[in-house]
Amino acid sequence: MNVIDAIAAKRDGGRLTDAQIDWLLAAYTRGEIAEEQMSALAMAILLNGMDAAEVARWTAAMVASGRTLVLSEVDRPTVDKHSTGGVGDKITLALTPLVVACGAAVPQLSGRGLGYTGGTLDKLESIPGWRAQLSEAEILHQLRTVGGVICAPTPELVPADRKLYALRDVTGTVPSVPLIASSIMSKKIAEGVGALVMDIKVGSGATIANLDEAHLLATLIRDIGAASGMAVSALITDMSVPLGRTVGNALEVAEAVEVLQGGGPPDVVRLTVELATEMLRLSTVDADPAAVLASGAAYETWCRMIAAQGGDPAAPLPVARHVLQVPASRTGVLTELDAYRIGVAAWRLGAGRARKEDPVAHAAGIRLLADLGEPVTAGDPVLELHADDDALLDHAMEALAGGVTIADAPVEPRELILAALPHH
Repeated sequence: MNVIDAIAAKRDGGRLTDAQIDWLLAAYTRGEIAEEQMSALAMAILLNGMDAAEVARWTAAMVASGRTLVLSEVDRPTVDKHSTGGVGDKITLALTPLVVACGAAVPQLSGRGLGYTGGTLDKLESIPGWRAQLSEAEILHQLRTVGGVICAPTPELVPADRKLYALRDVTGTVPSVPLIASSIMSKKIAEGVGALVMDIKVGSGATIANLDEAHLLATLIRDIGAASGMAVSALITDMSVPLGRTVGNALEVAEAVEVLQGGGPPDVVRLTVELATEMLRLSTVDADPAAVLASGAAYETWCRMIAAQGGDPAAPLPVARHVLQVPASRTGVLTELDAYRIGVAAWRLGAGRARKEDPVAHAAGIRLLADLGEPVTAGDPVLELHADDDALLDHAMEALAGGVTIADAPVEPRELILAALPHH
C-alpha cells in the first residue's frame, strides 16, 4: 500500500478501496504515515468528499484502531446523544441525568472545547473534585450502579480518531462532512450504545454552515448507524443565538442545575425535553421526561453522577474576580445576539482554549441579561462579562462589536428546532 496513491486518488476525485482505507487508518495510528501526508489526504477529502460506502468503511477502520466497550452487563437499554457543538450548549449536563432518571442507561463520552465552542468536560471540571478520566472498569461500574456517566473516552477507544481530530483541527479540515460523520460515529459505535440521537446545529455559532450540509450529515450518520446495527435519528437545531442565558464553564453548570431543579431558560428546557423524548423513543423506554424533570428525580440522579466521579454537587462553583456589565446602546428591541461573536468574546475572557493543551478559566464567560425580541432601554445592561483577569475585558468587547443589535421593529420569533429526521 502507498499513501501517495491514496492522496492522488482523492485529489483527482476518485474513491479509496476498502483495503486502502483499512491500511491507511491502521498505519496512521501506528505512526507509519507522516502528519503532512495525512493532512494532504484530509484536505483532499474536504475538497472532493467521500461516498457513503467509503465513509462507512472509514468509520469501521477507525473503530478497529482500538477497543470497544461491551455494555451487555448493563441491565437497561443504552442510548446516547451527540451535539455537533455550539455556544452555550449545556444540554448534555441536564439531559443525561434526565434520561437516566427515566430508565435508560447513558454512557456519554464527551470532549473538551476548542476555540469558541465549549466542551462538556471543561464545564464539569468547574465542579470541585469532579474527575473526567475514568477507566473502562469504572465506566461500566457507574453505568451498572448509577445508570449514567459523562466522562472522557479511554485512551484505548478509537485512537485513530483522537489523532486525526487533532490533525484536522490545525489544518483547516474540521468542516469536512464525511470526516465529521466518521469521527462522531466511530466513537459512538466503540461506546457500544444501541441507539443515538444527533443534535445537529446550524447557524453562526455552529460548525455546520447551512441546512443542506446538516441534512447531508444526518443522512450519512443514519446510514453508518444502519450499517452497524445502531438506531440513529437527528434533530437539526438553531445556533444563530446562544442556548440559554450563559456561555462559559461554571456559568453553564449553574444554569443546567437550574433546569434540573425545575427552572432555567425555556429554550434549554425545551431542547432537553425534546431530545430526551427522542432518546427514550429510540431505546423503547416508556416514560414522560417532562414529568420526570418536574419530579426532581433527574436532579437526584445528577447529584449521584457527580458524586460517583469525586465531585461535590453542593460545593460552590468558581466565581470570576471581575464582572463588567455591557449597556444597551439605545432604546428599542433586541433583534440579534450573534452566537459566533458572543462565543469568541467568552473565549477571549478565558472560557475556551486556543490549543488543546491550554487551561481554561472555569469562572470566565458571559451572562445574557436580555432575550432576543425583548425591549431594552438605553443604558440598561444587556450582557455581563466575567473574567479572572480584567485585562481580558477589552479583548472581549472588541469581539462583541456588531454582535448585539437593537432596532425599532420587533423580531420574528426564532425556530429552535429546524427539522427532525426520524430513525428509518
